[in-house]
Amino acid sequence: MSEQRSHIMIRRAGDVFVVDFADRKILDELVINEISEELTALISQHSGIRLLLNFEHVEHMTSAALGMLITLRQKVQEAGGTLKLAGIIPQIYEVFKITRLNHVFEIHDNQSGALAAFG
Repeated sequence: MSEQRSHIMIRRAGDVFVVDFADRKILDELVINEISEELTALISQHSGIRLLLNFEHVEHMTSAALGMLITLRQKVQEAGGTLKLAGIIPQIYEVFKITRLNHVFEIHDNQSGALAAFG
């Protein structure tokens, strides 16, 4: 089961919602807001959500996108859920390290590793 939503593709892998980003660059504030709204709606519909954000196709992100991720993490926690990130390229991961967000988020090298970590 897949569902196309503007800038993201949401699919199920067992009981985990996997989000793939359609855009290689997450730069535009309007796009970031649309992604945030779509994911917030998904989180609110599924208490205890298990959510994996797969960044394997993303090459660039702004600080606003990082802010969106922090907000989403808080919403997932409030819903009693779990959030994992996967497939972040080295250049973007470096930003996570500099901002110490690599200690805030559970980040996996790839989607299969992240899915396995959900147990």
